[in-house]
Amino acid sequence: MAELKLSESRDLTRIERVGAHSHIRGLGLDSSLEPRAVSEGMVGQTAARKAAGVILRMIKDGKIAGRAVLLAGQPGTGKTAIAMGMAKSLGLETPFAMIAASEIFSLEMSKTEALTQAFRKAIGVRIKEETEVIEGEVVEVHIDRPAVAGAASKTGKLTLKTTEMETVYDLGAKMIEALGKEKVTSGDVIAIDKATGKITKLGRSFSRSRDFDAMGPQVKFVQCPDGELQKRKEVVHCVTLHEIDVINSRYIYELFTSLNRVKRDIEKSRTQKPNSNQANVATIVVAIGFWMWPRKLPAAKEMIGGHYVLKSLPRTQGFLALFTGDTGEIRAEVREQIDTKVAEWREEGKAEIVPGVLFIDEVHMLDIECFSFLNRALENEMAPILVVATNRGITTIRGTNYKSPHGIPIDLLDRLLIISTQPYTEDEIHKILEIRCQEEEVEMTESAKHLLTKIGVETSLRYAIHLITAAALACQKRKGKAVDLEDINRVYNLFLDVKRSTQYLMEYQSQYMFSDTGEADEDETNAMVS
Repeated sequence: MAELKLSESRDLTRIERVGAHSHIRGLGLDSSLEPRAVSEGMVGQTAARKAAGVILRMIKDGKIAGRAVLLAGQPGTGKTAIAMGMAKSLGLETPFAMIAASEIFSLEMSKTEALTQAFRKAIGVRIKEETEVIEGEVVEVHIDRPAVAGAASKTGKLTLKTTEMETVYDLGAKMIEALGKEKVTSGDVIAIDKATGKITKLGRSFSRSRDFDAMGPQVKFVQCPDGELQKRKEVVHCVTLHEIDVINSRYIYELFTSLNRVKRDIEKSRTQKPNSNQANVATIVVAIGFWMWPRKLPAAKEMIGGHYVLKSLPRTQGFLALFTGDTGEIRAEVREQIDTKVAEWREEGKAEIVPGVLFIDEVHMLDIECFSFLNRALENEMAPILVVATNRGITTIRGTNYKSPHGIPIDLLDRLLIISTQPYTEDEIHKILEIRCQEEEVEMTESAKHLLTKIGVETSLRYAIHLITAAALACQKRKGKAVDLEDINRVYNLFLDVKRSTQYLMEYQSQYMFSDTGEADEDETNAMVS
């Protein structure tokens, strides 16, 4: 018999693009919520980071819900960085959704629907479920290969044991493929989910620790499981309310359509007395139930007035919408039924709500209708923590003729905990540029860093950061080992900042098309240059 030969698979290194805030690892606070000078990619803004840390602690302790926080400050003072630091500190268990306010007006759905979906993306549901698993140590994996290629699928046997028993299982082609993908060999301790067939490698058995003289650092040794091979274990699934909405939206839409069609047929016939099923057509929705996973979504088969409501339901479209992003508008009836079901699970102890964080950047771009919606949405018992950011001063509220601080209505401002950010000092700009050089893997001399810091003080921090990669390319072209003063000067002359670009525009204003600048515009332009 042929032995099991696992196909080699290369480990692919995850490629991550260097973004504007990819250097942020957290808020840079110690255990007592005191901000460190430079930590986890964060520099300066000690008061703002400490305030954000207090909010973060209340979120983790579950002592804050339905609250809103405003990050207000000049452009380039780290508002988005603080929000990203909060997201990193929360971890994967707490949902964090981020949108720009301008996105609301570019989606093919109503503004309130877009905001509702954003809110429900930031509300998590931790669902506890019991599942049957087969857990044991692999004694032997035996594969039977067909003599003629393509004649029949591969079959085999898997021998598993615990401290009390040993059993041989027959393997099909899919299970053999799964074992090969996980690189399972004799001596591994594995767990097999009976419902899905998913194989999880838990580690190597301690009894096999002396099989090799040297083992890799990633090898984990575990005890051989005791008791029965087949066990019931509690599994926790973490999903968001929006994911539940999308998966069930197509299913429930088809269900409502079929129910309405049957109900119309019953009303037309009137030939038989309505029975309990006919009188409670709408309750079938609850009776069938809402399931998170497509594998559990049953074909609903309910008899109403001599009709089969549904024989099969196209559930794939709703599930795939999670990946395509084309969710469309979700019916209010769907959300109401899902909220009811989640509330039942909470009472039964099967699920718990995890309020997350919704971050809305450029909040001044929202109009008065959106602000009214936020006011009402924050009063919901399952509302997430809302964090908004703006760089506007006293400006007009979009959709009105009234002015307000930050372009936000006064009644909503009264709900906000306001955290202000301050401009960075020269020393802080220098430290940020050093961190960005490390993140972008650019070697730079100290004199070049000081020049770049001076440019950041005179122009803006963002402009100075943009010059790092450009200067590295200039250094590479001249075959230098580290970015020097001449590289910084070269890219500084190639790429203009806002002030120099405005001066150039004023000098050659008459040569541009549709140049019609009034006195008020000239005064505003002069203010930008100065």
